[in-house]
Amino acid sequence: MNILTYDIEDWFHMLDIECTATEAHWRNFKPRIHANVDRLLELTLLHGHRATFFCLGWVGKHYPEIIRRIDELGFEVASHSYMHQLVYQQTQHQFREDLRRSICTLEDITGKKIKTYRAPGFSFIRGNTWIVEALLENGIERDSSIFPIERGHGGYKSFGRARPSLLGCASGQIKEFPIGVGNILGKKLVFSGGGYFRLMPFWVIQKLTNQTDYVMTYFHPRDFDVDQPVLNIPYYRRFKSYIGLKGAYKKLDLWLAGNRFIDIEAADKLVNWTKAPVVMMQSCSGRFE
Repeated sequence: MNILTYDIEDWFHMLDIECTATEAHWRNFKPRIHANVDRLLELTLLHGHRATFFCLGWVGKHYPEIIRRIDELGFEVASHSYMHQLVYQQTQHQFREDLRRSICTLEDITGKKIKTYRAPGFSFIRGNTWIVEALLENGIERDSSIFPIERGHGGYKSFGRARPSLLGCASGQIKEFPIGVGNILGKKLVFSGGGYFRLMPFWVIQKLTNQTDYVMTYFHPRDFDVDQPVLNIPYYRRFKSYIGLKGAYKKLDLWLAGNRFIDIEAADKLVNWTKAPVVMMQSCSGRFE
């Protein structure tokens, strides 16, 4: 099961960077999202794949034509929040309002129910279990917010094996599609998106793809934008944000040409949810057991 997803945000929607922290900062930057999204749409269509597009509500407000084109081409439109803020830095009220706003904005554009969500930075970590209740309240059926190893924004190392699972609380269950994980010499690592994909040689990515029965990708338009401005940020963030840009688009082209990918909506139908592992919570406001 190879699942193709894109996080639709602009090149300046970076997390934990002071100069890109708020909407007021974003107004200082020239958008590059139109051409970058077009390239991803064209490449995905060229290879005949389906994909889920996790879209910022903010993008929908300012550039509804982008969301409309994604939908009209037959791709699944999903929520990636409205303001692209880390979940664990928000109060429950702030998160619920951001989620509701993103869903309403995207639904107003497409006329279709938004059923799938991904948190910015995969910031669904242990202790933020109230997010599941909020998703259920807003009609979300599928989530892809869990990064099952350690990462800069926390990650969820104790989640267990990366595979479709059910997250449960007193008010119901949500279908979870975590980020996929490969294994090299006994070490778990992510290879299917972001800087990991840009950094790794193609032959390593393909080898891990062949060895793994569940691949969840996550790409951003900026991952393939060689000409994007370089922000004045700390060296380690500059490395993570800009490494491998030059060859990333060709690498994606090769990967899409040599493998079959589906979207989350199709993957949902292939999973036998009666046999999926269930991660239960002690309560809707408690921690995972």
